[in-house]
Amino acid sequence: MERDMTTGKPAKILLNFTIPIFIGNVFQQFYSMADTVIVGKFVGNTALAAVGACGTLTFLILGFLMGMTAGFTVVTAQHYGAGNKKAMRQSVACASILSLIVSVILTVLSMTLMKNVLHWMNTPADMYDQAYAYIMVICGGIVAQVLYNLLAGILRAIGDSKRPLYFLILAALLNIVLDLVFIIVFHMGAAGAAYATVISQGVSGLLCLCYIVKYVPELHLAREDWRGDWNLMKWQMKIGFPMAFQFSITAIGTIVVQTALNVFGSVAVAGYSAAVKIEQIVTQAYIALGTAMSTYCAQNMGAGKIFRIRQGFRSATWMGGIYAVLTGLVVFFWGKSVTVLFVSENVREITEYVDISLRCTAASFVFLAVVSIYRNGIQGMGFGLLPMTAGIAELAGRSIAAVAASRFGSFLGICLASPAAWVLAAGLLLGMYFRIMHQYKQKGMMKEEPEEMVPVLKKRYT
Repeated sequence: MERDMTTGKPAKILLNFTIPIFIGNVFQQFYSMADTVIVGKFVGNTALAAVGACGTLTFLILGFLMGMTAGFTVVTAQHYGAGNKKAMRQSVACASILSLIVSVILTVLSMTLMKNVLHWMNTPADMYDQAYAYIMVICGGIVAQVLYNLLAGILRAIGDSKRPLYFLILAALLNIVLDLVFIIVFHMGAAGAAYATVISQGVSGLLCLCYIVKYVPELHLAREDWRGDWNLMKWQMKIGFPMAFQFSITAIGTIVVQTALNVFGSVAVAGYSAAVKIEQIVTQAYIALGTAMSTYCAQNMGAGKIFRIRQGFRSATWMGGIYAVLTGLVVFFWGKSVTVLFVSENVREITEYVDISLRCTAASFVFLAVVSIYRNGIQGMGFGLLPMTAGIAELAGRSIAAVAASRFGSFLGICLASPAAWVLAAGLLLGMYFRIMHQYKQKGMMKEEPEEMVPVLKKRYT
């Protein structure tokens, strides 16, 4: 089901688009959540810490691919908003070609370099084997991960956020079943959890493909669409790669934090990992709202409706702010009670680490909401490099705080690294947004009439 986001009330459109993405993101977190719970309960805390330690590496690899595919589909959404269906289909073909090439290259590089990376991260000896087994399976399944994220991004680009949700729910349930089979029945340890995740993600991607083939004729590609347009590819790479690097920059920051954290031992790592899992469930709303803003801004940019983009930012900020305050209070006071789901040993000691971590992040949810909304919205407008500078600042803030905390032996300092990064990035992104809007206002582009903001959409691909 397609949805034109260039007409109607922005708040209602964003809310209706966000909710399915949020639910889908939560179920996607169930992949790793199920891995964490089952590994922690049936394999042990060492394996739990190993999976947690690999979380940053997984984010680095898959985050790059998610950002890349999201950037490629920004172009698709802009063409859809402009009403140029031929160029929209060409953008889908070019995105598929680029995604396949990058997936193969990244698979080879990650599997080749992974041993050195784990050693560089000071991975504790007692969990090294489990961590290596887990992350190698994840790296081997990169293509499966890309398949879903690309096709889901394409469907969202044309306004359909529900179908990716349905397929992800089925895949999440499958992941839980496979976790139980691989870990409990076949005793495959942490690697079993990784196999379950990859297989489930691949299934969700295939379901997206089947749906497009059967029910979305506008996305059926002809032979001429696959010829590839270098100018179009350059445009996609101009947006997609900065978005990919943005995810990677954030992931590198978390790797620095994980490296600093590892010196505290496996118990602290397990506590921090459990806290991150709890946090990620709640914060999926910000990611979902950011995804909605990216599509909303891209479609309205293609239609030349800059005034609607400003309205969308206002509505999203109110929604994100209210949610951040409410969930922040819940997590701050009661978040640690969920710890028992993840661990079976040293529960009291690990819970103390969980509580410290969750209180630090919960108090900073408002800044995280701003980062997600404005970064994705600005990227959806077609600005790839500007938001990346905020990501670099975020990396600097997170890294400096983590390294300093590790040197002084402060677990609290480690937990404050991410909030510090969010505050810095939020300030920079707000500054970028107001500057961009000011420039459009000076040029007379805030009128409630379509402007030829992206004439290339209609001139280059007709």
